[in-house]
Amino acid sequence: MTHAREVITAIEAVDVRFPTSQELDGSDAMNPEPDYSAAYVTIRTSEGREGYGLAFTVGRGNDVQVAAVRALAPLVTGLPLDRIRSDMGGFSRLLTGDSQLRWLGPHKGAIHMAAAAIINAAWDLHARIEGKPVWRLLAEMTPRQLVDLVDFRYLRDALTPQEALEILERAEPGRAERMDDLLAHGYPAYTTTPGWLGYTDEKLVRLSKQAVADGFTLIKLKVGADLDDDVRRLRLARQAVGPDILIAIDANQAWGVGDAVEWLEPLAEFDPYWIEEPTSPDDVLGHAAIRKAVSPIKVATGEHVANQVMFKQLLQADAVDVVQIDASRVAGVSENVAILLLAAKYGVPVCPHAGGVGLCEMVQHLAMFDYVAVSGSTEGRVIEYVDHLHEHFVDPVSIRSGRYVAPTSPGLGARLHPGSVETYRHVEAP
Repeated sequence: MTHAREVITAIEAVDVRFPTSQELDGSDAMNPEPDYSAAYVTIRTSEGREGYGLAFTVGRGNDVQVAAVRALAPLVTGLPLDRIRSDMGGFSRLLTGDSQLRWLGPHKGAIHMAAAAIINAAWDLHARIEGKPVWRLLAEMTPRQLVDLVDFRYLRDALTPQEALEILERAEPGRAERMDDLLAHGYPAYTTTPGWLGYTDEKLVRLSKQAVADGFTLIKLKVGADLDDDVRRLRLARQAVGPDILIAIDANQAWGVGDAVEWLEPLAEFDPYWIEEPTSPDDVLGHAAIRKAVSPIKVATGEHVANQVMFKQLLQADAVDVVQIDASRVAGVSENVAILLLAAKYGVPVCPHAGGVGLCEMVQHLAMFDYVAVSGSTEGRVIEYVDHLHEHFVDPVSIRSGRYVAPTSPGLGARLHPGSVETYRHVEAP
């Protein structure tokens, strides 16, 4: 229960950077030496309550992301907490719709990711007050309440409020059983841990074998820097895991459309399950052309797709086989609910992106909500898992036998240990 006069008193943003480039964790064709970083946000109330969120970056530029959060903060400070909690969709639209700050997007880039960090922190705060993990908080909302989270202004040609309501109402009868199943058995995961591009062949083979031993049935390898290297590494991975384990590959936007089609021909013999981010995330028609040319290899994208309108177009154009949402690229929980509904309308499975600091902790809530209350299925659906930096979180993700264990702690999972914030806080040289 919140106090009638409880208001938001502060939005704090801290530049936190982890030196992952030292071991080449996270390395890929477009990001050879990333330092996993976060604009780490704390939302505070007059009654001493707190909520936590973050925007994920890969090093330099994290200070720009922090500045974007601070630019949005005056829109939130002073707002009554009850007003936010009673209209989370309206709160999202407040942050993404400010006319002057919206100009910096609109609905994309650092300003949109800043909105995501604040919106996610507000959802974290809301869930903490309710004493529930965010996945459960969402899954126990009524279909009408969930529809009210979505801004349909640019979506109605693909998804109407009535269609969204019908999707949610169809899934409503089985919610309790799916919630019990989720708590008992968790949610399927896949791992990218073996596949970073900077790893040695020995490390690739060792981690691939370990992933299978740990219960994963899908691993992912980074590709796109050197074709001969890709052929060698995929051959080693296939030999290590055998024919029955799925192997996805990820180019991280390295190719043009024609390059993608040509590059994938010699890789097809290793039976890749999907090709992720084969070209620019903005190129809807390019993805459609690649998908048509490389079938039966699936096409997956989404971690850099800026907003729900881009996802709408990818689905309308039959450009993707797998939708990959990100917890902090679009405007947080509320916009991701819209994307989950779009994917359900078009019958495309959602396999969230989680390669980054805090993304596993946050995005698991969205996939689990999707299973319980939207798609009603885990078929063809997996959440990415990377074994990096979880020790810095108060409520770290838990994996058992290749599956995410459903979190039971209140909130979204984005809270960092204060000691980690202080240790890895980035301070510009004078």
